[in-house]
Amino acid sequence: MQRDGEGRATHRQSGAKMHLGQQNPVVDGLSLKELGDSVLVEIEPRRKGLPFLKHVEYRIVSKCFQIPVQRRYSDFEVFHGLLLQKFIYRMVPPLPPKRILKGVLNSMSDREFNDSRRRGLQRFMTLVIRHPVLAGDELVNIFLSASSADVQNILRDAYKKTGDEFLTSQMALHGKVYLPEDIHTQAAANREVIASIHNSFNKLRDVAERMAQRSRENSSDLLMFGKDLSELGSDTSDLPMTATMSKAWKTQRKSLVELSGEFGLLADKAAHQGSREEDEVVEKLNLLLEQLQSYKDLCDRHDSGVLLEHQRAFEKRSGPVATHLKYQNSIEQPESRLSQQENTIITMEMRSYFSLLCLHQETQLVFTYLPLVTSILGTFVHSQIQGHKEMGDVWADLHPKLKDLFESAKEASSRSSSSQKHTSRGQKTCAIIGPT
Repeated sequence: MQRDGEGRATHRQSGAKMHLGQQNPVVDGLSLKELGDSVLVEIEPRRKGLPFLKHVEYRIVSKCFQIPVQRRYSDFEVFHGLLLQKFIYRMVPPLPPKRILKGVLNSMSDREFNDSRRRGLQRFMTLVIRHPVLAGDELVNIFLSASSADVQNILRDAYKKTGDEFLTSQMALHGKVYLPEDIHTQAAANREVIASIHNSFNKLRDVAERMAQRSRENSSDLLMFGKDLSELGSDTSDLPMTATMSKAWKTQRKSLVELSGEFGLLADKAAHQGSREEDEVVEKLNLLLEQLQSYKDLCDRHDSGVLLEHQRAFEKRSGPVATHLKYQNSIEQPESRLSQQENTIITMEMRSYFSLLCLHQETQLVFTYLPLVTSILGTFVHSQIQGHKEMGDVWADLHPKLKDLFESAKEASSRSSSSQKHTSRGQKTCAIIGPT
């Protein structure tokens, strides 16, 4: 089973990197179809742990491995942190935040929070599994296939054996060769364009969220309208004998209970429309936004000096390589220290070019994702057409029922009016004839 998983990971890795390993990795060669793997994150129905310390677990199934594994949020945190350390020059998507004020939330908001976090974890895993470099890494392989409860230590051990991407990449030594002379100008221009796109997508997502919220509010209003009709129709209070049209109202009142069911159906359709807008439009926009946010974070890391962070991480690393270097430093002659300093400068320079190369590749990946906007717009239009059609069908069915109700009330009113006229004539006749 383990060998089979490793074989799948190797195949996925070779397929994902087939463009990044070409002679010129700066040239864009990726397409959306080649970012194809998918992953499903679900909440386990039962919480685990002690009664006062129960926690939520998530069931993860990837298309590649097809082996369900259970993970806690803390497992995601460790996994995310190690990805950032190993792929500091890449777009690592953000995790959904931890819950704040745990004891304040009631049971309903707790469920809503868990579902929101599940959606966030789903987006995180989707972006990781579709990244042409991250997807084939051993850390991802372990996280999606290891059944051991000690997955956090397994992940840490795997990272210690390899270190960050620069130490293992074949392009690390030749990053400068692939970069154009105006790479800094291009990077600045690309960053400005993507920042503008990020801002526009934020606005689109906010509008889509408001539309989904309005659909849910419309559902609540229709449901309340139906309940009010039902209460009105269930009222059995007798009307005064002097009230005209009383019989017609009694007839109408009985029909209101039946009509309230139609408004319940309308409420269901509106709620379904809100869910459809949330799942098919808002979620996809959120996926793109988190991709763009991870790009912004990458640019910020690049600007703030990833080299210094890597130098510190390298010094803290434990293992045979670090131990050997420490031993060498203790016995080396002063002449060799100058050589070591020169090597350090060369390494830092290569890291700088490698960082620029990775940033350029990640920019290509962002532009590879942007055509998804067309798909999202198509989904948005289809959801509106479908939602309005479903609502329109129910309203159309409701119209003849209202017509029948009005006609029945009219007939009852006519009969009531005729009866009153007949009674009035009889009273007048009796008054003219008088008692015998």
